[in-house]
Amino acid sequence: MNVLDVAIRKHFGHTCAVELSKEGESDSSRGNLMKQFDVQSIQLTVPAKEVFVFIADPHNLPRWAQAFTKVSNGRATMQTANGAAEIDLKVEASEKHGTIDWIMKFPDGAVARACSRVVPLSVKETVYSFLLLPPPVPLERLEGALEQQSRTLKDELASLKTILEQG
Repeated sequence: MNVLDVAIRKHFGHTCAVELSKEGESDSSRGNLMKQFDVQSIQLTVPAKEVFVFIADPHNLPRWAQAFTKVSNGRATMQTANGAAEIDLKVEASEKHGTIDWIMKFPDGAVARACSRVVPLSVKETVYSFLLLPPPVPLERLEGALEQQSRTLKDELASLKTILEQG
């Protein structure tokens, strides 16, 4: 485990085990380098507890996460490039550690994980960080998928900021 591994694991907590290398790149057996993660964050003028409660409630996902159209009873409907998908959705949240992770199981059995952290800066200021991992798609479809998701995440975090700061 290198220094970046330790830093990411310390920041995002033990619930998000990710094998990372320098600058999020992985050396495949073909010698190609491909980005394996993206970390984005926003600063919010909202108390950390309020941010945590909103984000940890899966019913709020459709309000700020573009892919989610419906969430109910451990299930969610996601709009994907291939149409709507009904998935199992589990939230692992720890207010004590400020971690909120989502485990998504797709109909084909593929499992995706999204990891995030709420960190108070002051009584009224909070940083929300999100670790974006590649989607569970075949390798031949993976190229460009993380970059597209990164652009979407940037927009989603802006929406989240607006929702939380405007109440």
